[in-house]
Amino acid sequence: MADSKNLWGGRFKGKSDPTFAEFNNSFRFDRRLFEVDVTASIAYARALVDAGVLTTDESTAITSALEQIFTGANSTYFDGSTAEDVHSFVEARLVESIGDVGRKLHTGRSRNDQVATDFRLWLRQAIDDLSEHLRQAQLALLDFAETNREVVIPGYTHLQRAQPVLLAHWCLAYFEMFARDRERLMEARPRVNVLPLGSGALAGNSFPIDRGALARELGFDSVSRNSLDAVSDRDFCVEFLSNCSLVMVHLSRLAEDIIIYSTSEFGFIQLGDPIATGSSLMPQKKNPDSMELVRGKAGRVFGDLMAMLTTLKGLPLAYNKDMQEDKEAVFDAFDTAKVSLKVSSTVLRNITLDENRMLEAASRGYMNATELADYLVRKGASFRDAHETVGKIVMMAIQAGKEIHELSLSELRTHSTMIDADVFALLTLQRTLASKSCVGGTAPTQVAEALSDARASLGK
Repeated sequence: MADSKNLWGGRFKGKSDPTFAEFNNSFRFDRRLFEVDVTASIAYARALVDAGVLTTDESTAITSALEQIFTGANSTYFDGSTAEDVHSFVEARLVESIGDVGRKLHTGRSRNDQVATDFRLWLRQAIDDLSEHLRQAQLALLDFAETNREVVIPGYTHLQRAQPVLLAHWCLAYFEMFARDRERLMEARPRVNVLPLGSGALAGNSFPIDRGALARELGFDSVSRNSLDAVSDRDFCVEFLSNCSLVMVHLSRLAEDIIIYSTSEFGFIQLGDPIATGSSLMPQKKNPDSMELVRGKAGRVFGDLMAMLTTLKGLPLAYNKDMQEDKEAVFDAFDTAKVSLKVSSTVLRNITLDENRMLEAASRGYMNATELADYLVRKGASFRDAHETVGKIVMMAIQAGKEIHELSLSELRTHSTMIDADVFALLTLQRTLASKSCVGGTAPTQVAEALSDARASLGK
């Protein structure tokens, strides 16, 4: 498919060096903006009528041709194009279709405000898409939690057994992380949804374009207030990349937990065949590659964020070609976060639990020590004294090869005469869980309420 000459060729006599031309071209990746470029161009054609630049017939011809260009696009539509960028591609197709009237569309418009508009339109859709995939991951967590509502696991700090928690409570922790991710995306959306079109190359538009009407037609919340800033601002890219990075932080932490829990040493879970792989040498292996890839791809998205920050940090006003680097970073981060969410949701629906092993692990390791300290506080001891006393009891239990609740009353009383026979009821796993009944705790009643609230917050 042949393309017209570059949009900027009049001032030049010589041809571009082929290597530089390839280096300069962005069509191989910004063709992704094709749909939004056509959409914005249709709106701009209508605005040019009101500005007195186009007649109604000319605008109708341009609009109809653009609609046909859009509907005619297919998987091979872009093949063979030598266009410099998506904007050149669309304009070339337009001129091919209706002739010189198509050249009027760019009146007052620069690729600078054009690409900024396209990118914001695309990113607005991407935010909504990523938010929905986060929601699906939250639903997968809730389904997993509700299916295994009674399952108990050890809770860890420093990767050392600390206190028992419900598995559902663990699920809800990640639910909250994803909820914050969705909130951040939605908070960023209004800052993305600002119309740059009408800013020209940097100084504004010489024609009386009704930017408010343009914004309304394209679904923007507001209009940019400064043309210099409008064409050179990429804060919205950085903010989106930062949000994607936090999504990947949370997915990576989830992946790490699942990877650890699936090891033979922990043995809490087994990954289903659809989301695991084997070894080319060792027949017995079942590897958590799905989660390892999610964990690994987090670094890739962090790199996208750092690349964008580094590109922007020294740029003078207004537009600079460096900004062409924005799209590959944003596209990659979006694609990576999206597929990582999809894979993680699939993993959560393909996990088998070893409930007995989890229960055994949650019942051992002196994880009821804090309950004993709290018991002594209720008997009148200060917490610091109670903490020291229980520490000595733990040492005694370790030496005896027993758990705290396996010690006799007389053994416990050698360290504190405050301890009576009623202590044993408080040291059970059930009472240990039930005691954490403040809002946000792991008590079954609190977790049940939290699950209900979480489900309601998703509207499903």
